[in-house]
Amino acid sequence: MFKNMLARIRQVMYRMGLIKGIKKLADHKDIQINEDFYKDIGNWRALYKGYFSEWHDIRYTTIAGQKKRRMATLNMPKVVSQELATLIFNERCEINISDKTLSENIHDVFKNNNFVKKFQDYLEYQFAMGGMVIKPFVEDEKLKLSYVTADCFIPISWDHNTIKEAVFINEFSKKGKKYTHLEWHLWDGETYLIRNEVYENNTGEELGVKVPLMQFFPNIEEEIRISNYKRSGFVYFKPNTANNLDTASPLGISIFANALDTLHSLDIAFDSYQREFRLGKKRILVPDTAIQAVIDPLTGKMHRYFDAEDEVYQAMVLGDMDANKIADISATLRVEEHISAINSLLNVLAMQIGFSSGAFTFDGQGVKTATEVVSENSKTFRTKQSHENLLEAGIQELVECILQVAELYQLFSRPDGEYEVTVAFDDSIAEDQNAEIAKQVQLVTNQLTSKKKAIMKIHGFSEEEAEQLLKEIAEENATATAEAIDFFGINNNRQEQDET
Repeated sequence: MFKNMLARIRQVMYRMGLIKGIKKLADHKDIQINEDFYKDIGNWRALYKGYFSEWHDIRYTTIAGQKKRRMATLNMPKVVSQELATLIFNERCEINISDKTLSENIHDVFKNNNFVKKFQDYLEYQFAMGGMVIKPFVEDEKLKLSYVTADCFIPISWDHNTIKEAVFINEFSKKGKKYTHLEWHLWDGETYLIRNEVYENNTGEELGVKVPLMQFFPNIEEEIRISNYKRSGFVYFKPNTANNLDTASPLGISIFANALDTLHSLDIAFDSYQREFRLGKKRILVPDTAIQAVIDPLTGKMHRYFDAEDEVYQAMVLGDMDANKIADISATLRVEEHISAINSLLNVLAMQIGFSSGAFTFDGQGVKTATEVVSENSKTFRTKQSHENLLEAGIQELVECILQVAELYQLFSRPDGEYEVTVAFDDSIAEDQNAEIAKQVQLVTNQLTSKKKAIMKIHGFSEEEAEQLLKEIAEENATATAEAIDFFGINNNRQEQDET
């Protein structure tokens, strides 16, 4: 009661100008933010959405004065992010957990949260903006997964690129006022602390002053202290690309962060390609005598005009121009030149983001991808595997994070022994399943790999699952059935020998 009253008094004092709110999030004493880096994230987000005002708002001058238009865009940030996310994670990917009971529980959580679809969407956002976060939580006695994009997540402390503490930002409006919800995830010694705060913003730029949490989130506690957590209650995912913009930061960068000039050039070229058809349409010069005229009934003046649908220009009377001559001045369209330039830039972009040359092509109607069949030695496939390594580690952390929350709320318990989490990614773009099986059989035959490793590779099994399958195969081979013996005539031969 006292806290709410004090908060209301602070709001009144703030409106009267007697106290000042926190000017911006970077002024908060517990946060160290590289504001320039978050501006970069904002730019990547804008490019992914297909509209970046600094690029796409064009001002130009005509005889009618200065005008403004929006540049056409190929929106390649969306294309490359979506393509890479689809190549890496789709419905064919399998998450295998060695412990059967835990596997069933985790897959129930994934199924209830539509994990495959949501994770693929946010994987795309991760590649576009440099990272994303998943937070397991419990609501109505059900374990749910909350997804957070890179622009709403600020790390506070980290160790060897593992983020230990962070704050999550959620901005919302109510009754014409703007509010900011801050959810802190902190460590107080061995105790994990989750703290929730809401700030009211009246100026548009300031974070504002703290207001009662109950006013907006009656079911959320201001502070939760957890004593039995072994790791942070969230998992941060990022592309497997070194952050060359801020080498001291644990945050990731967009896959196109180092290809901005190429992306800009692509949009300029595509915009020019579109305008080639608009500005290069058929034009005809006509003498002024061919232009229709009408008398203004109010002034009595003669006004010449032409039908805009006829797409003609009025000719000035110049020198020896034939007064009765009509001239076609239509320009030759530079279609092939534009397509060639765009394809050249697409190859540069592919190189910069880790795709093979020719991965993207422009045919005059749209961008096509050529990643359906990719050799194991191609740059695209190596890039795919590189991101998969980091992604698998993140999914392993996510399983542990889910298990930690489930134990806290007694939804299900941890296995007695150790468990293993592996991810079998879809590599069908590189080679078909039959080719992979033939390859593994040849390796086993030449004693270059073990049967267990071959089974793990072919089926995407964990080590324990592979050992179990090997055991079953050995048991089947050790017991010859009567039908198999009869098939080779062994029983018949013995009967003949007995009769003689």
